[in-house]
Amino acid sequence: MSSHFYEVALFGEFFARDLKPILNRITLHSEASHPMHTREIVFEPYDAQHQRDTGSEPVMLRAKKELSEPDSAWVLYSYLKPESVRVHPEATVRPWSTCQVIGDALSFAAALGYVRRSQIYKRGYSFRRGMLVILMFQQEQVDPKTQQPIPAHTDTLWEVEVKTASPIRNTQETPLSQSVDAVLEVQLLMKGLLDLRRQDL
Repeated sequence: MSSHFYEVALFGEFFARDLKPILNRITLHSEASHPMHTREIVFEPYDAQHQRDTGSEPVMLRAKKELSEPDSAWVLYSYLKPESVRVHPEATVRPWSTCQVIGDALSFAAALGYVRRSQIYKRGYSFRRGMLVILMFQQEQVDPKTQQPIPAHTDTLWEVEVKTASPIRNTQETPLSQSVDAVLEVQLLMKGLLDLRRQDL
């Protein structure tokens, strides 16, 4: 058994005209839901180009904050390369670590040797279903002058992520196959409305 903690996920997207039936079906099969509006910043190591030049892919660091909750803390998280499709053909399974930061997370990331590369805002809905979180959102552009989000155009594609809510360890008590089965159950529930699939990120 591996010492890594993992995220298990499926991904999908749909056009705005399909929002209502998809929203209704996900709501029907979820235990809780609330609006979400998150800011995500992607950092790369200061020597990322050197790492690429020497043939290794730099590990990105991401910072996320929920804007609809005024007192929410920043969460720093990082992924490694997904497990191969041969090992997990049905879902994206990738090593995942997270860390909550009180205070200035962006300066903390800089102190770790990371530089800011990009940022995005996501607005939509978050659902809970057992061990899973289902995120349904549109990406918002950032105003270059104010660095504030610009509301998404009504035709902007909706994105869906069905994933484990927190990092899980592959143990005999909690095998990864349990989490894979959980996301595949949602895939089955959404059949005919939304195509959820594995992605190599």
